[in-house]
Amino acid sequence: MELGWLMARLLLVLCGCVALIAACAGGDGGDEASPTAEGTPASTAPVVEVTATTTATPIDGATPRPSPTFPPVAAPQAVGLLPAYESLALDHPVEILSYPLGGFEVVIADQGGVIVGVREGETTELLSITGRVLAPGNEEGLLSVALDPQFTTNRHVWLYYSASDPRRTVLSRFTANEDGTIAPGTELLVLEQGQPFPNHNGGSVRFGPDRMLYLGLGDGGSGGDPEGNGQNLGTLLGKIIRIDVSAASDDEPYRVPSDNPFLGEDGARSEIWAYGLRNPWRMSFDAATGELWVGDVGQGSLEEVGVARAGDNLGWDIMEGDACFEASSCDQSGLTAPLAVYDHSAGRCSVTGGVVARRATATNIEGAYVYGDFCSGDLWALPSTAIDDGGEPVMIASGAGQISSIAQVGGQIYILTFGQPVQRLVDQ
Repeated sequence: MELGWLMARLLLVLCGCVALIAACAGGDGGDEASPTAEGTPASTAPVVEVTATTTATPIDGATPRPSPTFPPVAAPQAVGLLPAYESLALDHPVEILSYPLGGFEVVIADQGGVIVGVREGETTELLSITGRVLAPGNEEGLLSVALDPQFTTNRHVWLYYSASDPRRTVLSRFTANEDGTIAPGTELLVLEQGQPFPNHNGGSVRFGPDRMLYLGLGDGGSGGDPEGNGQNLGTLLGKIIRIDVSAASDDEPYRVPSDNPFLGEDGARSEIWAYGLRNPWRMSFDAATGELWVGDVGQGSLEEVGVARAGDNLGWDIMEGDACFEASSCDQSGLTAPLAVYDHSAGRCSVTGGVVARRATATNIEGAYVYGDFCSGDLWALPSTAIDDGGEPVMIASGAGQISSIAQVGGQIYILTFGQPVQRLVDQ
């Protein structure tokens, strides 16, 4: 496949920590999130050079750091998969991330409600909240983990998980001990969202370059979004929200940033950053550009990946992927189209969003957005410059297993799959 693209003008806005389950098809809606105080935030294709032109914005009095220069973006090529930890195979791993405590190489979260640290190939349990996590279905459980941007000083760990009585999803903050263990009793409840059905819980909590917390939520479950939550700005379901948790407390769990796009709009939840999502399964920020990439699980025909920006309407349930949903035509004005879609042929069923590879040891995919399919185990790479030039994805590997998460930790890009050892991508 011959790929061409235009020169991209990319600004580095890297100034904070960027933290890195599988969701099958299914939609219905319910409300509402807990109250909050509103306030102010604190191949042969051409090569595209990505060069920093700014310095990171100082935060909390920190000294500005020179911005690094990232390697060029070229056409992605095939990669191989190798076991990263051959003796380590969790039943339902959903997150892997660096963890600068206790000498652990990485930490891995399992959907059942356990977080383990990995050191010299052995695991140590750091946290278990199995008694708090509702995990009877494929799309419930402990769904996401992220470290606070100030983790080295405050040791705060952020979790997003499903709970029961009533059925809901919970965003919470925990505090780690100096040895890396995490005390269950330190939980601070920040936000709770009613979930009427056991599917479409979404599942990514991420910190952006602006140090705001971004959380993707599904449309509520069942099928076809019967209550229209994706297009309803009065609910958090079917949305990506953006909140300031830098001063989270029992009295004020979070604040709404003053530049959120729907702040002050009648009938709209001020926490909303983007809307029109069905089930955002894995989000990540590009370390070079600050763009938020999202994999959104489709209904029964199409899976999609794209970029979400402030105020974007990503289309669901008007659109499924790049096609009108349950209609031969539809009004697409004001909608943000996906950058890539794929159908359910060849045993594919559910997209797992990934990461833009930056300074990865697998140089064949440098500067490309890597994502996969949960059922087939296929992996694709889409040049990040597709935002501007409409480039096409390239299949880079297949048969990886049931892909639940893709993350970059240091230079390694890890592939998490259900019931198999953690894998990493290497040049082929």
